[in-house]
Amino acid sequence: MKINLAVFAIVIVFIMAGEALCQNTRPQTKAIDPANMDISIKPCNDFFHYANGTWLKNNPIPAAFDQWGSFNILADHNSDVLHEILEDAANDKSAPVGSNKQKIGDFYATGMDSAAIEALGMKPIVEELNRIEAIKNIQGVQQEIDRLHSLNLNPLFGFGSEQDPKNSIEVIGEIHQGGLGLPERDYYFSDEARSKRIREEYVKHMTAMFQLIGDDTIKAATSAQSVMTFETQLAKVSRRLVDLRDPDKNYNKMTQAQLTALAPAFDWKRYFTDLGWSNPGSVDVGQPEFFKEVDTMLGTVPIETWKNYLRWRIVSNSANSLSSPFVAENFHFRGTIMTGAKEMQPRWKRIRGTIDGLLGEAVGEVYVAKAFPPEAKARALELVNNIKLALREHINAISWMDDTTKQAALKKLDAIVVKIGYPDKWRDYSKLGIDRTSYLENVRHASQFAIRREIDKIGKPVDRTEWGMSPQIVNAYYNPSMNEIVFPAGILQPPFFDFKADDAVNYGGIGVVIGHEISHGFDDQGSKFDAEGNLKVWWTPETRKKFDERTGMLAHQFDGFVPIDSLHVNGAMTLGENIGDLGGLAISYTALENTLRGKNIAPIDGFTPEQRFFLSFAQVWRRNVRPERLRMQVKTDVHSPAELRVNGSLPNLQAFYDAFGCGKDGAMYLAPEKRAMIWNLK
Repeated sequence: MKINLAVFAIVIVFIMAGEALCQNTRPQTKAIDPANMDISIKPCNDFFHYANGTWLKNNPIPAAFDQWGSFNILADHNSDVLHEILEDAANDKSAPVGSNKQKIGDFYATGMDSAAIEALGMKPIVEELNRIEAIKNIQGVQQEIDRLHSLNLNPLFGFGSEQDPKNSIEVIGEIHQGGLGLPERDYYFSDEARSKRIREEYVKHMTAMFQLIGDDTIKAATSAQSVMTFETQLAKVSRRLVDLRDPDKNYNKMTQAQLTALAPAFDWKRYFTDLGWSNPGSVDVGQPEFFKEVDTMLGTVPIETWKNYLRWRIVSNSANSLSSPFVAENFHFRGTIMTGAKEMQPRWKRIRGTIDGLLGEAVGEVYVAKAFPPEAKARALELVNNIKLALREHINAISWMDDTTKQAALKKLDAIVVKIGYPDKWRDYSKLGIDRTSYLENVRHASQFAIRREIDKIGKPVDRTEWGMSPQIVNAYYNPSMNEIVFPAGILQPPFFDFKADDAVNYGGIGVVIGHEISHGFDDQGSKFDAEGNLKVWWTPETRKKFDERTGMLAHQFDGFVPIDSLHVNGAMTLGENIGDLGGLAISYTALENTLRGKNIAPIDGFTPEQRFFLSFAQVWRRNVRPERLRMQVKTDVHSPAELRVNGSLPNLQAFYDAFGCGKDGAMYLAPEKRAMIWNLK
C-alpha cells in the first residue's frame, strides 16, 4: 500500500530506540502535574516551556532514542504490554497450528534466536544476490524488478491499491515515485553542510554494506558511487513533499494503453502478470514525469549499474533481519547519522517492531483485551460527538464560507464515520504461513502476504471496516476517501485521554486530537474530497478564495519559524497539519465551553478549566529532540516541530489570551489582524 499523502495523522513518530531510563517509561499518573511546569517563564512569552520546562530538564533523551516525549513514553509503555503478549505466545508450544497466537509466537521466537541468525550470516540473501549477478540484459533487469516487487521490496517505484479518488466505491491499482535510499529528494541536491555530509555518509554506508556481502574495497566503493548516481537521477524527477500534498496533481488515472504509451520501454503487461494481477484495468499513475524518466533510464543506464542498484535494494531492505554486522552498520547510518540515536534498541524491541508492522492486528486483538476497557471507548465516543456538534456551530458561524458551501460542509460532517479503539472485523491471516524455521523467511512471507492483500483488493468492493493502523499504535488519522476518523486504542490513554480525568484535561488532550482529525476533512487537502470521499469541487470559488487567504496567513506564520540552525519551517508543506492543530484547538475549546456551561467548576492546583485545557494540550507535545532528528523532521515531515505546534498555534486564539491574561506585551502576542481566522471564531 502506498504512503497515502491524503491520509492525515496527528503525528508521525519514529521511535528509533531501546531501553529507556527507568523513571521515564510510564505515563504520569496525575492528569496535569504542576511539578512539570516552569512557572519562572511567563505563559504569554513561551507557553511550551511554561507548561513543560521542568519536565524537559528532568527527562533527557535516552541513549537509544532520537527524541523523548509523551508519544514515546506511551508507545514504550504499550511496547511493554506487547512484549508480554509475544513472550507468552512464543512460550506456548501448544497453540493450534495456523492460529494467530502460533504465528506471532513463532515469528517472535525466530527473531529472538540470535544464535541461528548469526550462524546464517548473509546466507538468507545469497540466492537473491546470485539471481541479480546472473542478469545479462535489460529484460533480466525488468524481471528482477518484477520479482522484488512481488516480495514487497519495491525497487524503483512503489505499487499498491487505493480507493479511486474520483470514484470512492472502487478500488484500483496505483503506482508512484520511489526507489530512493535517502528520506527525501532534496537530500540529493541541497548545498547545506548537513546534507552534503549525509550524502558522503550514505556512500560510505553503501560501501560498507557491499563489503559485507563480499565485494572487495574497490568494487564496493565503485558500486556505492554508481547507486548514488542512479538514485540522484531518480531524485531529479521526484516531486517534493509540497507537491505530493496536492491530490489533484497526483491523480492521473490511465488505461493500460496510456501507461504503455507513457513508458513503453517497461513491460507493464509482464509486470502485472508477474505480480499475479493479469487484468489490471486502469491504474492511477501518481507522478507521470517520474515514469517517463524511468523509461529513459531503461535504455541509457548500464546493466552493471542496474545490478548494483538491485543488489543494494536487497541488502538495504534485508539488513535488520540478518546477522549483527549488517544490523550494526544499518543502525550506524539510519540511526546515529540520520537521527542522532546513540545506541541500538534491545533485540526484543526491534523484533516486536517488525511483527507489529507486519502482523499488527494479530497482536492488536490481544492487546485491546488487556489494555482498553469498554468505559474508555464509550467516553471517547461521547467526546467525538460533542466535538462534531462544536464544529457544526463553527461552520454555521464563520463568515468566510457561503451558505451553499456550508450546507455541503454540514453534509460531509454528518457523514464522517467514527472508528474508536479497534476494528469490528479483525484481519484474516489464515493464508499467511509462519513457522520457526527462519526469521528472514517469516519477514518475507509476511511481506508477500501484505502485497498479495493489496492486489486482491483491486476490482473488489471497498472494505469500509478496514483500518489503516493497528490498535496499539499511538496515533490517529483522517482518511478522506473513506471520510472517516480513526482513533486506535494505543492513543486513548494518558496523557492524551483519561476517562477518569476532568473534562478540561480530556478536551485539551484527546479532544484536540479529535478536532485535529475532523478538521482534516476541511483543510487544504481534505476539503477537495466530498461527503462520499470523492475528489470533487464542492466549495464555491468565492469560499475557496477566502479560505486560501486565511490559510495563507498561517503558512506565512510558520515560514518565519527557525527551529534549528538556519532551517525554516516550510509553511506550505506543514499547512494541513497546522490547520488541523489550530482547528482542533478552536473546536475542542468550544466543546469544552458547552460542557462547562451552567457548571461552577473549582480550580484544580490553582488552574481554571480553561487554563487546564491549554496545559493539557501543551503537555501532549512536550518533547526533547536530538538536533539530527529535528533537522530531518524540518526537511521531511509534514508536521511542524512539537514546540511550534504549541507556540505557533496558540497566538491565533483569543481564548488562549483570555485564559492567561495575555496582553500586547507578551512575546507570543499576535495582533488580531495578523491571526489566521480559519475555524477559530475569535
